[in-house]
Amino acid sequence: MSRRHLIMLLALAAIWGVSFLFIEIALRELAPTTVILLRIASGAVTLGIFVVLRGHGFGQLRGYVAPLALMGAFNTAFPFFLITWGQQYIDSGLAAILNASAPIFTAVFALGVDRTQRVTGLRLVGILLGFVGIVSLVGFEPGGGDRAVWGSLAVVGATVCYALGGLYAGRRFVGLRPELVAFGSLCFATVFALPLGAANASAFGWETLASLVFLGVAATAVAYLLYFGLIAGAGASRAILVTYLVPSLALVYGAALLDETISALALVGLALVLSGVALGTRRAPRSVVR
Repeated sequence: MSRRHLIMLLALAAIWGVSFLFIEIALRELAPTTVILLRIASGAVTLGIFVVLRGHGFGQLRGYVAPLALMGAFNTAFPFFLITWGQQYIDSGLAAILNASAPIFTAVFALGVDRTQRVTGLRLVGILLGFVGIVSLVGFEPGGGDRAVWGSLAVVGATVCYALGGLYAGRRFVGLRPELVAFGSLCFATVFALPLGAANASAFGWETLASLVFLGVAATAVAYLLYFGLIAGAGASRAILVTYLVPSLALVYGAALLDETISALALVGLALVLSGVALGTRRAPRSVVR
C-alpha cells in the first residue's frame, strides 16, 4: 500500500472511530432507522454537491444503475439496518469483534469472487493477528440467550455484506470515479432506507442536528470518498482493514475525550492490531523477470 493510501486508511478510521459518539447523541431523540435515513440522505446530498463542483457529469452513472442499486442495498442500507438491529441484543464489544471479521471474510470470498485480491503469506498472518488483537482490545461478555444469537448473526450478516460489497465494487466499477460510485450507491441506499426511516421520524433538537450533520457529511460523504478511493487504488482486501482500526481509535477517543481507562490487555490488543494492519497493508513483492 502506498503512503497516500495508508494516509487515506488512517483518515477513514479516524472519522468512523469518532462517529460512534455522534450516533449515541442522535439516538437519544431519534429511532435508529431514522438516524440511518438522515445520515445516508445527507451524505448523498453532500456528495451530489461535491460531484457538481468537481464538474463531473451524472450521465456516467446511466450504465451502472443496477450495480449501484445493488451496492446501495447490500453495502449500505441492509448492513446498516442489520448492525443497528443486532446491537439491541448483544454488547458493543461483541459487535465490534464480529464486525472486525470483515477482512477474514474478504480474504475467503476473494478466492471465488476476485482472485486478484487473494491474501497469502505475511498479509494473511497480519489479518489473523489483527483479529486476535481486536478480541483482546475490546473484549466481551457472552450472554443474552437466543436473542443474542440472532443479534450476533445479524452483525455477521452485515459483515458478509461489506466483504462482498468491497470485492464487487473493485471489479464492477473499474473506470468510474470513486465519488460517482459513492454518490450513486448512497442515492439508492436512501431510497431503500426511506420507508422505515420516515415511518419512525420524530422532532429533534440542535444537538441531534449537529450530530446528523457530522454523520452525513464526514462519516458518510467524506468517508465513502475515502473508502471507494481505497478500493479503487489499493484493493478491497486492504481497504476493509479499516474495520480493525475503527475500534482501536474508538478506544483512544474514549481515553482522550471521556477519561476512560485503558487496561493492559487492551494495550496488548492495540499493539496486535497495529502490527496486523502493518502486515496486511504491505505491498506484494514484485515478480522477477528472468
